[in-house]
Amino acid sequence: MPVVVVSDSSSRLPLDERKRRDIREVPLHVLIDGTDLRDGIDEIPFDIHDRPKVTTAGASPAELVDTYRQALADSKGDGVVAVHLSAALSSTYSAAATAAREFGASVRVVNSRSAAMGVGFIATAAAECAAAGGDIDAVEAAARSARTRSHVFLVVHRLDNLRRSGRIRTTASWLGTALSLKPLLCLDVDGRLVLDQRIRTVSKAHAALVERVAEVVGERAADVVVHHVDNHDAADQLGAALTQRLPQLSSLTVADMGPVLSVHVGGGAVGVAVQLAPE
Repeated sequence: MPVVVVSDSSSRLPLDERKRRDIREVPLHVLIDGTDLRDGIDEIPFDIHDRPKVTTAGASPAELVDTYRQALADSKGDGVVAVHLSAALSSTYSAAATAAREFGASVRVVNSRSAAMGVGFIATAAAECAAAGGDIDAVEAAARSARTRSHVFLVVHRLDNLRRSGRIRTTASWLGTALSLKPLLCLDVDGRLVLDQRIRTVSKAHAALVERVAEVVGERAADVVVHHVDNHDAADQLGAALTQRLPQLSSLTVADMGPVLSVHVGGGAVGVAVQLAPE
């Protein structure tokens, strides 16, 4: 049986895509008014990012162990490769590494150093290798190779959620009290959310986002997903601009950012996940 790939709900992989590639998913959690809601399983309010005192949590060790155990059984012992949200953004990776120790070398955990469909692209690359008959070493290597070709950029419309989230250094000088700042952020090589450019208006920030994506893609083929938090119109406009600027793109889709990431980046945020084709 093929190696089975596991990811988490941050990946934003559509259900039909997960089923087609047999990618298993572990839910992340949103905590609101004392209620623990599982992303992708429980109904989560659409305006969760606007609600006060909402927090998030990574996948629990018990959930990870149960998912890995079932996936390993389904692989008939061929193994499991798990691709999870950046360790710099979530506790899920460290919990996954701990959970995987129960299974020895049969379960490999890869820190995607990415978020949203950046995680999904890496998990998909691993699943494609598994479907082609790759053993666990090859599938893990495919995930790590895909990781080097992944880029994520983000424009937030307000800084409040970022301040509360703790996912970016609150001592960063640009965070300050600049209410009009619309920073262009990116995930660095270690999967940390960092400032790419200081920008004062939304329109200029979106234009800069298109330029940065064009810069990393160059003349190569690439898959792109434009994410948004309750800002579909802006995401559509960004998608159209990227399609016009980069006609060689293999695919471009628009998708919401999901409740867990939305809590941290706030309403109006837009982001782009890029997966470059191998050279």
